[in-house]
Amino acid sequence: MKKQKSLTLAMVAAAGLALTSCATSTPPATPDTAATTTPAPAEEAMVKGVGLDVANLDKTADPCQDFYQYASGNWLKNNPVPAAESSWGSFNELFDKNNAVMRQILDEAAANTSAAKGSNAQKVGDYYFTAMDSMAIEKAGMTPLKPELDRLAAVKDLKGLQTLVARHQMLRTGAFFGAYVGQDDKISTQYAVNLYQGGLSLPDRDYYLKDDARSKAIRTAYQTYLTNTFKLAGDNAATAAKNAATVMRIETRLAKASKARVELRDPYANYNKMTVAEANKQFPNLGLSTLLANNKLGAAKEVIVGQPAFFKEASSLMKDTPLADLKTYMRWHFVTSMTQALPKSFVDESFRFNQVLSGAKQQQPRWKRMLRATDGALGEAFGQLYVDKAFSPEAKAKAMEMVKNLRAAMSEHIQKNTWMSAATKAEAQKKLDAFTVKIGYPDQWKDYSALNISRDSYAQNLINTRIWAFNDNVSKFGKPIDRKEWGMTPPTVNAYYNPSMNEIVFPAGILQPPFFDPNADDAVNYGGMGAVIGHEITHGFDDQGRQYDAEGNLRDWWTKEDAEKFEARAAIVGAQFDAFTPLDSVHVNGKLTMGENLADLGGLSIAYTALQKQLEGKPKTKVDGLTPEQRFFLAWAQIWRSNSRPEYLRQLVLTDPHSPGQFRTIGPLQNMPQFYEAFGCKEDAKMVRAETRRAVIW
Repeated sequence: MKKQKSLTLAMVAAAGLALTSCATSTPPATPDTAATTTPAPAEEAMVKGVGLDVANLDKTADPCQDFYQYASGNWLKNNPVPAAESSWGSFNELFDKNNAVMRQILDEAAANTSAAKGSNAQKVGDYYFTAMDSMAIEKAGMTPLKPELDRLAAVKDLKGLQTLVARHQMLRTGAFFGAYVGQDDKISTQYAVNLYQGGLSLPDRDYYLKDDARSKAIRTAYQTYLTNTFKLAGDNAATAAKNAATVMRIETRLAKASKARVELRDPYANYNKMTVAEANKQFPNLGLSTLLANNKLGAAKEVIVGQPAFFKEASSLMKDTPLADLKTYMRWHFVTSMTQALPKSFVDESFRFNQVLSGAKQQQPRWKRMLRATDGALGEAFGQLYVDKAFSPEAKAKAMEMVKNLRAAMSEHIQKNTWMSAATKAEAQKKLDAFTVKIGYPDQWKDYSALNISRDSYAQNLINTRIWAFNDNVSKFGKPIDRKEWGMTPPTVNAYYNPSMNEIVFPAGILQPPFFDPNADDAVNYGGMGAVIGHEITHGFDDQGRQYDAEGNLRDWWTKEDAEKFEARAAIVGAQFDAFTPLDSVHVNGKLTMGENLADLGGLSIAYTALQKQLEGKPKTKVDGLTPEQRFFLAWAQIWRSNSRPEYLRQLVLTDPHSPGQFRTIGPLQNMPQFYEAFGCKEDAKMVRAETRRAVIW
């Protein structure tokens, strides 16, 4: 399991697709960086627009009372969650549109049996062909897994198990913990070996530990999933039940030792560098020297341990748990990591359990699942085929222009900021100037020449791609930082900020309606893609991103006073989101979602400033009867509109650093006088926060 350090725009849901105390200091009544609007020229006649479908509005709702309902009410009414999804929104609509393009590419590649051996077209085509060959998968059964299962069965002692743990790191089974090569958080010019907590099958530690009725029901369903899968793998009923209890016992122990998601947001607490000798002393039963040597990292003299208390417990577990139980646990993680390459009975058993988590009524068609699998396994080989078909140079140029304008707006916000000292402003400006921008697709594609893909076996192709990806990762150790590398594939409908690289990245997949439309007016594009760009820029200055400097190093560049002022202002946002309740008794977690909420607020604020600059000297033409400012905020709302099943919402609130779409829509706007003005909201409206409770940061 690789730790997630990059800060993304949104969670990508597998089935379809949040500080608590009030601040002691009170922010000013209006944003420090509020844009000044020049008097508009005479208004022109109303025109029909694109990029915003006004039929989706619920004009019976008052935008100043419930902007989410006003902006998306008719869409919400007319777009219930499809049976195979756990939620449905604008991201999903774009996924579907994207999927049609990607499916055509993959179908053509799979049908092409004459592609040059070793070419991207051959590898992508053969991978997808085997992934879709259900009959061959049924016929093969578990046979393709036999070599790895035999290795596990042959283990006779702890030393042998440690050797196999190293191989399971390569196979990405998720057993015990994660080990990978990534940038050193405090020396961003170097790669380091990182160790991070892991080893759980349920979405979060709390699923093992909480005693509420829903958590108990999920654990019961998980026990059933465990037992039935062990039966499918060849165990009799009694052995399967015993093995299920073993896995649950080991994972619960690891869960108790795991840090909670809010704790994992502290980059300093997760940075514990030590020598390999010291790590071996602290965690003597993990066999780290064996792991490093077997995984081509024997030259490493130091490791960065994310959560030392977890690794101490994992080491103790290795010593005092019977070898047979450890082998059972590893067998479970290997087999279930390969579910997509196993017969339908395994897939159906996995889906039955995931229904309890997500609420989905039926399984997605295999082509959708295997399309995602192909993108995940061969992302840049597939990505090259995708951008040739689906991404224009004009879209890239327009996006680059928007980034330039958003950076200029953020610079203005920094300089006009009234609560920050000149010294911290200078460092913030330095960081902004150092941002790397990546748009569409990599300038340098990954080389897949060492990867063997054939039409013989999907399971073997899956194993081969995992080993290739692992070797690609560990090969970085000791080399200069690869600043051309991407953390998302080109077709991805998302975006991210990577603090160690100090870069913002926008894949081709997201540069489409409703986020970006070359034919739409500036107001719609700045409320959509402009706010997305602003969101990622602001991640560099949110509660986590602000702890990294212009070079990507984890270093405190703030004065003590400025840091305290920031934290007080951020705490206001935390308290606001803590109060949101997507379901009865279920509250958004303001600490978990802090970074994303700050990025939304900052991103919208700077996108609004950038739009005003675009509109300077131009007639404020109403489009569809709406002013540019109104269309800006409506474009933001249409991005986050979504219907969700209650099961999915509960999981989202527990595990996702992004708030539910309804609150991403209204949360930032309730702090923005620009919004109040655009819709003529009075001080007592629900969408207007009292001046003393208004958040103002960037």
